[in-house]
Amino acid sequence: MLDTHARKYADKLITPGAKLFRALKWKPTHVTILALVVGEAAAATFLFKLPVVVPILLLWVSGYLDTVDGALARLTKQTSPVGTLLDIFFDRIVELSFILAFAIRYPDSVFAQLLSVSAIVLSMTVFLTSGALLENNGVKSFRYQTGLMERTEGFIFFTIQMILGQYMKYTSFIYGGLIFFTAIQRLVLTVVELKKSGSKEK
Repeated sequence: MLDTHARKYADKLITPGAKLFRALKWKPTHVTILALVVGEAAAATFLFKLPVVVPILLLWVSGYLDTVDGALARLTKQTSPVGTLLDIFFDRIVELSFILAFAIRYPDSVFAQLLSVSAIVLSMTVFLTSGALLENNGVKSFRYQTGLMERTEGFIFFTIQMILGQYMKYTSFIYGGLIFFTAIQRLVLTVVELKKSGSKEK
């Protein structure tokens, strides 16, 4: 939701980052890889019980870089299918790394983490399928289907979960439930859009 509706405000922070990496002659893929490395470092520092401010800070730096790579690609006209593929794939690696770290540090939350992963699979299935089936009407490489829980909301929730670690099982159930709601929301929106486009073609 925030990724879609707050983008115009966030661009004021994202664009300077893209210009900085352009001046450094970095390619968008390099920034994508850096976002992955920082994200993995964030999950690792939480797993090994460093002060919680460290993984939280690294998580948000990773998220910022994840937005800058796309802005840099558009700024330098270097958008590519490979870049899109790596971006989506690396995002899931970071998310799953955090879920694994949560499960390892808080074994009583393992079932909740399993449900969260299942919800992510369903949500991403609809997200990617809708991107392939619906006409692209945005600045991204494919149709970006909005939903209640997008990446920014996920980072907010991960932050809350790290701060309230003693309640990990309960916050993980809530996180998984919200992701599952998003999967259903995206499914309904996609079906409606497909029916509309089908009726127009006729």
